[in-house]
Amino acid sequence: MTHPPAFTLLEAARWQDYELIDSGDGLKLERFGKYTFARPELQAMWSRALPQSDWDNAHAVFIPTGEESGGHWEFKKRVDEKWTMSYPLPPFHSPIPQGGMGGQRGILKFWAMTTPGRHLGVFPEAASHWDFMADSIQKANHQPNVLNLFGYTGLATLAAAAAGASVTHVDASKKSVTWARENQELSGLGDKPIRWIVDDAMKYIQREARRGVQYDGIILDPPKFGRGPKGEVWEVYKSLPSLLEICRQCLSASPLFVIVTVYAVRASAIHIAQAVDEMMKNHKGELDSGELVTREKSANRLLSQAVYARWSSQ
Repeated sequence: MTHPPAFTLLEAARWQDYELIDSGDGLKLERFGKYTFARPELQAMWSRALPQSDWDNAHAVFIPTGEESGGHWEFKKRVDEKWTMSYPLPPFHSPIPQGGMGGQRGILKFWAMTTPGRHLGVFPEAASHWDFMADSIQKANHQPNVLNLFGYTGLATLAAAAAGASVTHVDASKKSVTWARENQELSGLGDKPIRWIVDDAMKYIQREARRGVQYDGIILDPPKFGRGPKGEVWEVYKSLPSLLEICRQCLSASPLFVIVTVYAVRASAIHIAQAVDEMMKNHKGELDSGELVTREKSANRLLSQAVYARWSSQ
């Protein structure tokens, strides 16, 4: 790295079905579609701007236990088992010869629901990455081959596929992959070239490297800690360097992008950026790093959600 990468606060500002209503005192109040929820947020180390009555009006509150992400939902009003949400991708360029949504604005539709791990099926702050990927794929003069590791409920996968990419989606959770496939049908993207794989991310990319499979874009959204389908252990500090090295071996000669987003770790964005810079040292492009942030409606404060590093050939 000859000079420090650009440091950016990436804000997903075009949401209509999501908003951060208020935050403070270690909590955040959010709207997901037609429901509002209060969840723990340790980084909200300021006072709440809205009165307690606004918080009391939430449909449900997540009560944490002493475990990393354990706890339970306390429902104060009726909430459907699952409900639909949507996100409007930026307008696509036209035409798209590889079968994307040429000349249209892609609308991602997906199921949201409360889960035991406090999450609801979408990380809204990641939408800025979806826009970036869609733009990069649109500017390619061919159908890019994209890999999404730790793909969760598939929204990054669907954004890439809607823009015209062929996508391989990998997650160790069968439940998450089933959820992602339901989101594919809900978004009207059932005919797009997506491979859904339930597997340990490290083992999968190792096999791809041995087979000589190459990707034009790689999306990495690893957890802090996790286990694969057969008990494989993932620890981000120990495992990420090896994963990046194997991913490097699977890059095409002219890759479009690599995106790494890391949540819930005591790591600076510069550390993630330096790891990605090392991975991409043989390719010409630009490296950007920083934080994914959400702007609060009540007092216009920014809440940091994750650190990221993003390499792009464009």
